Amino acid sequence: MALACGWPGVLCAQLQLLPDSEPQRVFAGEARRIAVAWHNGGDKIADAEIHARLSQTTSATAVSLAEKPWKHIEILPGQTVLDSAQLDFPAVNAETPFLIQWLEGPNRVIGKTEVLVYPTNLLVELKTLMGEGVLGVLDPNNALKPLLRQNRADFVDLAETSLDDFRGKLAMAGPFQSKIQMREGLPQAVQKIARKGVAVVWIQPRPAPRDKIEPSFYFVSQGKGVILVVQADLVENLAENPRSQLNLLFFSKLALHPEPFLLPT
Repeated sequence: MALACGWPGVLCAQLQLLPDSEPQRVFAGEARRIAVAWHNGGDKIADAEIHARLSQTTSATAVSLAEKPWKHIEILPGQTVLDSAQLDFPAVNAETPFLIQWLEGPNRVIGKTEVLVYPTNLLVELKTLMGEGVLGVLDPNNALKPLLRQNRADFVDLAETSLDDFRGKLAMAGPFQSKIQMREGLPQAVQKIARKGVAVVWIQPRPAPRDKIEPSFYFVSQGKGVILVVQADLVENLAENPRSQLNLLFFSKLALHPEPFLLPT
């Protein structure tokens, strides 16, 4: 092995893909971004043509779906390079695990990336949650309304009506980019509709460095209803982040059917 490392073009163990702490999450479809971090642990420049092999996995098997060239990379000794690849993932009906093998040459695997792929219609579940009830949306940055239309989920645009007059089942306020975006009287209006029995998910702006530390989400009971205050980080990049959409569904269920928090098991 030591002798083989001296031959030109032989990388040995110097080029490696740094492992992710958890699987990456993307929606099914074309050109989904996969983050990669390459490290050259050797004392020579790592020079390689990298291919990506995509497989769909189960607990026992892996079915190869596609293989494509990615790019030629050169990394200096001791250097770590952050990059990304755009890959296509087939349509799925539920959370589905995939595996990307990164290859140098025909068959030499130099890293693996686990990916969870989700259907693009996650938010259609809101229609089931609402039943015959009405969903109200105050969405100043147009982050949520296009996704609701895409999933054919009916809603009332609360930017076009008085929040005080809303009589629906669930209201979502935010995400807000800053406190300046929250119109005057919003806290009072949110309290008022909650007292009448409306469940509210209120997505707060990202806290400033000097702001008081708050939980990432918490309940405030108001009369017949409840306000679930949520930090914006938990639902950021809704259009591209499956985890954010799953979080939004979780918060909607929790606001509609509050449950006491329990100690970790």
